[in-house]
Amino acid sequence: MKLFKNLLILIFLGFFSSEPSVAQTTDDLEQMIRESKTRAALVQNVQKAVVHIKVEKIVRTPDGRSLNNPMDLYNDEFFRRFFPELRPPNNKQPKREQPNRDYRQKGMGSGSIINADGYILTNHHVVGEADRILVVMYNGEERDAKLVGTDPESDIAVIRIEGNGLPVLPMGDSDKILVGEDVIAVGNPFGLIQTVTYGIVSAKGRSNVGINEYENFIQTDAAINPGNSGGPLVNLRGEIVGVNSAIFSQSGGYQGIGFAVPINMASKIMQDLIDKGAVSRGWLGVGIQDVSQDLAKAFGLESTKGSLITAVMKDTPAQKAGILKGDVVTRINEKLIQNSNHLRNEIANAGAFTEIEMELIREGKSIKMKLKLDERPQNVGKVRMTPQLTPNVEQVEVLGMTVEKLTDDNAEKLGVQPGSGVVISKIEPGSPAEKSGLLPGMIVQEIERHAVKSLEIFKNIVNETDTSKGILLLITTSNGSRYIFLQAE
Repeated sequence: MKLFKNLLILIFLGFFSSEPSVAQTTDDLEQMIRESKTRAALVQNVQKAVVHIKVEKIVRTPDGRSLNNPMDLYNDEFFRRFFPELRPPNNKQPKREQPNRDYRQKGMGSGSIINADGYILTNHHVVGEADRILVVMYNGEERDAKLVGTDPESDIAVIRIEGNGLPVLPMGDSDKILVGEDVIAVGNPFGLIQTVTYGIVSAKGRSNVGINEYENFIQTDAAINPGNSGGPLVNLRGEIVGVNSAIFSQSGGYQGIGFAVPINMASKIMQDLIDKGAVSRGWLGVGIQDVSQDLAKAFGLESTKGSLITAVMKDTPAQKAGILKGDVVTRINEKLIQNSNHLRNEIANAGAFTEIEMELIREGKSIKMKLKLDERPQNVGKVRMTPQLTPNVEQVEVLGMTVEKLTDDNAEKLGVQPGSGVVISKIEPGSPAEKSGLLPGMIVQEIERHAVKSLEIFKNIVNETDTSKGILLLITTSNGSRYIFLQAE
């Protein structure tokens, strides 16, 4: 019995005091080394298709001043994207009686070879205004490049060098990349050629960043700095999924937030630039806004997903298809629409004269329709609001907002049709109207989904409505129309 007890003790001690397996630890280490070397091999393949771009712009200075300040190597666009809190140096000197002189302003960026015939994808703000473009290849060889086309609204540009059989970066699918997925940025920050940084996708679909007209950025924490512009963001298959474009910074330096144009957006723009030298975008002809929680409640919607139609322009695909103000677009083809920026991008990316299928919600019912898009006009006009309101006229006040009749004279001054609403003449400080962002000079076109063609109609609707529960307004401003839910405190 004693022998049996001793044996149990030995087994117990052996079980709990056994050392970790050396073989297992070695296997783990070898696995890590293999993964590291695999990533390194991937980077080497990617680097062969990434180029350093040098640009020069000839600047004539009538006052004879020189451009000796190192920060003069970059233009306002550079500062706006990488140092938003800073401003380019003025460096003005007193005018001197000297003849005009030409100076060469220099800049830099990165690019990806996307075609064996020498087409290179980069940013507009890198090459868009350059007089000379020089490309430095992976092996150090320098070649002159020509601008094929550029699109400032998306910050995408294509240049071309002479050559064939060049190494090419394969295209990925930015729609399929996931938040949290590993990505690699390759470029030439501060001229440090072929620099590689590693991180993850921090977010997708970033808009309202305030950099491009069309925004749908991939956000990443892979370090992006000046000189990375135009370089690729690649996945672990070595495929380009984004074009690095900008950073968010409050200090003037990298803070872990970089932005890349998704390759699915960039590739269509790139192909348009190669084929036609310009970008053709789809056009629906509507005003849109996001659906807030208050608006979802006012319109009886189950969620805030989708894009709310605030205006329908004459003789546009939207009007011909029967789209109405107050409709909420929830789907374009197979894409569920998240917000107004998403709708705008999907319509633009669909291309001019393309037939699309649309699903929308109208008064709680789902409606499906097919329509053919037009081509987006180059310059979409905006109404200028410079109200000069008539004193001593009848006014109506509701929730801190005072409105009055929109006279023919005022309508002409405001650039709208007579009988298209009432005009806000006064906003009470601290009132619900002020807190909702309403301002004098704005036009109220609808109240509670009813068109306001006169001050009398507005007054009658207000009198019949329990304003303590809030009222839904359609407002026209210099930026178009939008719905506002004006709620009592």
